[in-house]
Amino acid sequence: MILILDLGGKFSRYLGRRIRESKVYCEIVPYSYSIEKIKAKNPEGIIISGGEPNDVVSIQKMDKEVFNLGLPILAIGYGADIMAEIHGGKSTEPKNNDYDFEDVNVDKDSLLFNGLEEKMPLWINKEYVFKTLPKTSKPIAKLGKDVVAIGNEEKKIYGVKFHPEIETSDYGKNIIDNFLFKICNCEQKWDMKEFIEESIEEIKKQVGDKKALCALSGGVDSSVAAVLVHKAIGDNLVCVFVDHGLLRKKEKEQVEKVFRDEFHINLISVDAEDRFLNKLKGVTDPEQKRKVIGEEFIRVFEEEQSKLTDIDFLVQGTIYPDVIESGMDGKVTVKSHHNVGGLPEDINFELLEPLRQLFKDEVREVGRLLGISSDIVDRQPFPGPGLGVRCLGELTKEKLDILRDADYIYREEIKKAGLDKEIWQYFAILPNIRSVGVTHGERTYKHTIALRAISTKDAMVAKWYPIPLDLLRKISTRITDEVPEVNRVVYDITDKPPATIEWE
Repeated sequence: MILILDLGGKFSRYLGRRIRESKVYCEIVPYSYSIEKIKAKNPEGIIISGGEPNDVVSIQKMDKEVFNLGLPILAIGYGADIMAEIHGGKSTEPKNNDYDFEDVNVDKDSLLFNGLEEKMPLWINKEYVFKTLPKTSKPIAKLGKDVVAIGNEEKKIYGVKFHPEIETSDYGKNIIDNFLFKICNCEQKWDMKEFIEESIEEIKKQVGDKKALCALSGGVDSSVAAVLVHKAIGDNLVCVFVDHGLLRKKEKEQVEKVFRDEFHINLISVDAEDRFLNKLKGVTDPEQKRKVIGEEFIRVFEEEQSKLTDIDFLVQGTIYPDVIESGMDGKVTVKSHHNVGGLPEDINFELLEPLRQLFKDEVREVGRLLGISSDIVDRQPFPGPGLGVRCLGELTKEKLDILRDADYIYREEIKKAGLDKEIWQYFAILPNIRSVGVTHGERTYKHTIALRAISTKDAMVAKWYPIPLDLLRKISTRITDEVPEVNRVVYDITDKPPATIEWE
């Protein structure tokens, strides 16, 4: 168990994935986590993640006693600044935020670099170095004459200016592994087979002979959660599939067939399209949309609960990125997820979230181990609020139907081209923009469809995917020919960050 103290930047997510890939369990918590809570987690080591140096209250909010716990500590980036300042050192203030791979000379006698090359390319801002060293540490890496890493080998406390957690940093992975295995003496016990076994036992213990409702969307997360819980409590699980009018084309029929005919799971289908659209009438703010949808989901489940007996639990496919992006300390960092930040306070269920600590690729691995077909496990990710966050502005059935048709054509052509397994996620958006066009020689004023396709490993960072131009042309032509309300198609070429994967 490694505890990551998050300073609010994107780096904690990268760290979490790197550590889990090495089969070591880790948790990400706010940097202001109390000493009592840290001790209760009983970690083998602590990593203070990088962040943005504009958070001037970080040093005051982080308990200095963290460094007196007798635990190995690796402080990265701004975390190293805090470590140095607490112990009397100081860092430079870089004039720019330009990071690149630079050749860093390391002290191979330090456990942090043991067994590695004496010089290695590491991702760093070359202006961002230690100006004054704390008396408690010595230099263990330099960029030219500048010190970029310090360490106290006796106390096993280290501070580095470079970012070893970046996915493209091969040597960075080795440095993290040195911290995990040579400094913290961790064991490679984080295993998905073991996770399944332990989860089934925990679910049995938590639920007992009571019943649970599962919020089944048919997406990867809720599907894996449903099968996992079904393994634990069998027919005491009742899955509720809500057709809220925000689904993709032909999605309802597919979900009903798979879970009723193939998995033999108790499934209740609820037609709630009118109900949701009435609640969403006039709502345009994306955060408010998510909260309305999240609350209405809960109300539907409460009504289904009232028709059944002895149901006390609500199963949700919440995963770790949902928790992180919705804010771990009550503060939304990116967006509220309908199953985390969008939940109402007065729900009448005890939540059962067996995947809450897993990243997306770990969820897929669990699904494969549970015997779920690739059609489900490798299915396109779909947000809980459905097309509600892909149809911008006020939601109407007319706009949703336009988006459904365009999205279906897009997904169909991607699959025909054999790119459906290569592209991590691809979908259409209706951005609530009308533009002038020409059809059969006459002026039109119709909707625009935006297309999104991204490559990613864990949905924390993503690159837009370069779909071949001839395929884009074919998709665009089909959409404008077959969806009469659309006269323009555009392609989103923005990475995450600065954008998110979804538009809302």
